[in-house]
Amino acid sequence: MKALIITALMFTAFIGTSGQVQAQPKTQSTKTRVIATSDGEIDDQCSMVRFLLYTNEWDVEGIITSSSQYHSHIKKWPGDHWVDPYLEAYAKVYPNLLKHDKRYPSPIYLRKRTLLGNVETQGEMTAMTPGADLITKVLLNDADKRPIWLLAWGGTNTIARALKTIEERHPEKMGAVANKMRFYLIWEQDSTYQTYIKPHWGKYNIPTIIADQFEAIAYRWAETQPEEMHPYFQSAWMKQNILENHGPLTAIYQAMPNGDFRSEGDSPSFIYLIPTGLRSMESPSYGGWGGRFVKVRANTWLDSVLIPGYQYPDGRWFSGSSWGRLSVKQSPPATHDQVLDYFKQMWRWSDALQNDFAARADWCVKSYKDANHPPVINQTKVKDATAKPGSSVKLSVAGSTDPDGNKLSYHWYVYPEPSNFIAGGPVSKEAVEVQNADKAVASVTVPKGKGSLHFICAVTDNGKPALTRYARIIINVKP
Repeated sequence: MKALIITALMFTAFIGTSGQVQAQPKTQSTKTRVIATSDGEIDDQCSMVRFLLYTNEWDVEGIITSSSQYHSHIKKWPGDHWVDPYLEAYAKVYPNLLKHDKRYPSPIYLRKRTLLGNVETQGEMTAMTPGADLITKVLLNDADKRPIWLLAWGGTNTIARALKTIEERHPEKMGAVANKMRFYLIWEQDSTYQTYIKPHWGKYNIPTIIADQFEAIAYRWAETQPEEMHPYFQSAWMKQNILENHGPLTAIYQAMPNGDFRSEGDSPSFIYLIPTGLRSMESPSYGGWGGRFVKVRANTWLDSVLIPGYQYPDGRWFSGSSWGRLSVKQSPPATHDQVLDYFKQMWRWSDALQNDFAARADWCVKSYKDANHPPVINQTKVKDATAKPGSSVKLSVAGSTDPDGNKLSYHWYVYPEPSNFIAGGPVSKEAVEVQNADKAVASVTVPKGKGSLHFICAVTDNGKPALTRYARIIINVKP
């Protein structure tokens, strides 16, 4: 898949009081654009707390309630206005969030973009709802050509309704619209991706991630994460860092009754878009906080199944077919080690991810000087390289800083999974030694072979909570 490059433009879309998308002059923006659609399940509500705390990182074009196989007007419905308490709590902490980043969107801005989509039944895409109308207008807005990520926390039916409207009314614009879209789906929670989106829009090869790895931070987190990560999800940590004494937004976070983390099965869709320095948006195969994926079809990326001989299903990737969910149902069930290996693409970042969440919770109540903020990587030193076997390559993040003046530590290592390297043996941290791996400037002697090697530098401050940002350097080895 081509790198997903976010371009800078002079205009962004906004919604006026009439609900009509208009063009408004704005300083050049390179922020990622997102539309989140959700079925309002309790874990969506948990995800909404985290989502709102990261809205400074994106241009949020819409928050749309949709239906799914689990929730609709006729089945376990959370209410048309389930988002309201979260937006109201966000409004209360918004003045303090601004102390930490002036880019946080105003509560009025978010309120105007929070609309009801297609919610009557599972997969319903007949009605033209306010949410579908918003998605349609955003996608048709020619003033902003930046890519836009459509995140499906529930079913894809409201997105499908918007795309069907474009097909019916503006078929000549389908190619241009498709060129802007990227999908991150938390399973296919209704059939509309298979029955409408794929048959009618598949020819445009819209980059599509369909995730099953979300189970790592969903209801089964204790089964899918190793024990060393469990403390970041247990009640003591949650109460100290999120649930208590952090203001009204995190106070309504719906943890388990004992305070344990409940579920944020939908959060990987936007966690994937947090600019951590891991460069995951360049290719789903790169890996990052929101998971790592393999190309299964021309435009479709699914989770990496490590079972020899495994064949991906041709149709939906969801609760009835995804390996992660079926791993406990099959006979015999998958081993615990197989489960941990499968979900490692998510849980390997859990400590950094949760500490980052805790810092955002602090931003709700603390002054800038009393809170912690992530390190800033000196990107001028981060450069990919082409090298021959046996040569030495410098790896550098020299000049990286911390906004709070905290001390920085460095950890360089090879990231085996995205590395596409042909050698005498498998690529591993042990097989490729990084010299001065704990320094801002390190080096590596290129091993014999050919292909690409991905090196990560985790830069962590000594603030509380400790925060991490990254640099990724890819060395292309050519004999």
